Parts: sequence; C-alpha cells; structure tokens
Amino acid sequence: MQLDDVKKVMKEADLLVTPERLHEAIEQMAAEITAELKDSLPVVLSVMNGGLILTGQLLPKLSFPLEVGYIHATRYGDAVNGAQLQWLIPPPKHILGRAVLLVDDILDEGITLEAIVATCVEIGAACVLTAVLLDKQHDRKVLPGYKADFTGIEIPDRFVFGYGLDYKGFWRNAPGIYAVKGL
Repeated sequence: MQLDDVKKVMKEADLLVTPERLHEAIEQMAAEITAELKDSLPVVLSVMNGGLILTGQLLPKLSFPLEVGYIHATRYGDAVNGAQLQWLIPPPKHILGRAVLLVDDILDEGITLEAIVATCVEIGAACVLTAVLLDKQHDRKVLPGYKADFTGIEIPDRFVFGYGLDYKGFWRNAPGIYAVKGL
C-alpha cells in the first residue's frame, strides 16, 4: 500500500469505539480476570500481533503473580480474509499443568482462537481461558454461541482496525476502534 492509501483508509473510517470506552472495558476485564485467576499462578500468553496492545494494557491491572509469554498464529497475514492457520511461535511446553490465559484482539469467527485453545489443551494446560478486546456480532462463529471467557466490547459485523487490529498491516496503533468504509 502507498502512504496516501493508508491515510485515506483512516480519514474515511468510522469511529466505532472511543479510547475512553476501550479503557473502561479493559478495567472491567481486568477485574473479572483477577477474580477468576488470582490464586492460580497462570501463564498469560499474548496472541501476536493483535493481542499486544490489550496484553500491555491488562498486565499492570492484574495484581497477582503470573508469567507472561506470547504465541504467534495467524490466518490473515496482510490479507483481509482468513486462510489456513499458520504457527509462527507455538505455545510453550511449560504450560503443562498450568492455567493459561490467552489474550487476543478480536473474536470474529473464532477459528484461530479455538485452534490455539485446542493446542494448549493438547500440550496439557490445566485450563485455558480466553480474553478478547472485541467480539464481532454475527452468526458465523466456529461453534454456535462461541464466546471468549472475558470480552471487552461487542461490535457490529464490520472490518475493524485500531488498538491492535490492523488493516493490511497498518493502523494497529490507532487509539480507538475504526471500521473501514465499504468493508
């Protein structure tokens, strides 16, 4: 993409969620996660790259001992449509017998998140919980009614970017959640 094209996407985008609303949602998620995991010595795994900003915002609000790591699985790359899951960095083996919290940017269809959960279970995690900033509302979930254990905000079925989510590799750094015009 050219610089002008990238700037045009932001200029024309609709702001769906303000930075203030995102911060409120993250505070609520942190309280719920703390109540659930405070006595379990969990491993918190950020799902890269999208989960990076949410993980960074959540960690200082979780006032209990935990380990932090990351995994990198993708179905998108720089595309706007998902394909087959590719592991760039798989879950670490030291999750065996541990509580695991997976932190990701969005639950769209849930194909990626469900595959990551299944892999963590196969490795032998004692339990696997999921936290997502956004849950896209539609009826195409991998399983009917599929939900994350902790969700910040429900959003409409639009192509979104910002606060960790990208548009063709760009705008993960946008301070709110924006919807691309025409997608």
